[in-house]
Amino acid sequence: MRYIDEFRDERLAGKISEEIRRIMPRRSVRIMEVCGTHTHNFFKFGLDKLLPGNLRLISGPGCPVCVSCRDYIDTAINLSSAPGTIITTFGDMLKVPGSSSSLEEERAKWGNIQVVYSPLDSLEIARRNPANNVIFLAVGFETTASAIALAIFAAKKEKMNNLSFLTSLKLIPPAITYLAEDRSLNIDGFLCPGHVSSIIGMRPYISIASRYAIPCCVAGFEPLDILKGIHMLIRQIASKKASAQNQYIRAVTKSGNSAAQRIMRECFCVTDASWRGLGVIKRSGLKIRDAFSHFDAAKVCHPLRKASRRPQAASGCKCAQILKGKARPDECALFKKKCTPENPFGPCMVSQEGVCNAYYKYS
Repeated sequence: MRYIDEFRDERLAGKISEEIRRIMPRRSVRIMEVCGTHTHNFFKFGLDKLLPGNLRLISGPGCPVCVSCRDYIDTAINLSSAPGTIITTFGDMLKVPGSSSSLEEERAKWGNIQVVYSPLDSLEIARRNPANNVIFLAVGFETTASAIALAIFAAKKEKMNNLSFLTSLKLIPPAITYLAEDRSLNIDGFLCPGHVSSIIGMRPYISIASRYAIPCCVAGFEPLDILKGIHMLIRQIASKKASAQNQYIRAVTKSGNSAAQRIMRECFCVTDASWRGLGVIKRSGLKIRDAFSHFDAAKVCHPLRKASRRPQAASGCKCAQILKGKARPDECALFKKKCTPENPFGPCMVSQEGVCNAYYKYS
């Protein structure tokens, strides 16, 4: 297939769903999709209506904005109040609530927070504002990390001294490993992210499937991609086998993108990282290497004030449980009542890749 309409063929979708029903075990099956785009397209195209009732897709920590910790948001907010500072960020970050404010609220106060579409946009803003300190909020998984590494290399080549990066970069395979080790989640299979996998390849999933006996399948994002990925997982589950399979062969290879992997290794080193809802996961994040430390906002910039803490539990938000697959958005008392995309209580309602946002729009 070459054209997008071919990946949205209702007749083929019906055939795949019938085959899923035919091979489906009688017991309840739980598949976790570790990608916010999978979550959104699953509901957007009504795929939930095509699957058997004993198959439940649960959403995992596949949204980089959602898993960024509140302390990170607080730090960004505090840095924004420094005189002569310009904060650049992806748009999804604006409404994420911190302890007592959000970047959107701070932008209304200071007018110095700008939305960008690429890390390289921050370089242009720094060039146009040589007297200002520009800080890019570097949030993302492996896909975004490679682009951020390129921006840091470009800034070093230009010898820029007014640009830095506040990083919250996460690695997907350690998070999947963490979830696989938690047997209380009863995960029968992982629908793995296509974008990330185009960078890292299939190898990380091969070891996870082998070690934990949980099938993994990388899938694309169109309806037939998702359905076929689920079908491949169900076939493994029904036969009581566990391996790593690749449905997204048009974009993902076994070894991944070696050039992107190389620039990430040169720019970043692996470190422990804190995930919202999951806690600290060892060796699950990336930090800027010492050779590029003058671009590390955590080292060269200092917040002006300490954030006033507001207990997370007091809000009643269940984002933490939702990110771990322990709750659905509609099981949160705030969902669609107090918590909406216009007035989000947690990051899962903010981001376009957030599961609460998907449930709100399509479920």
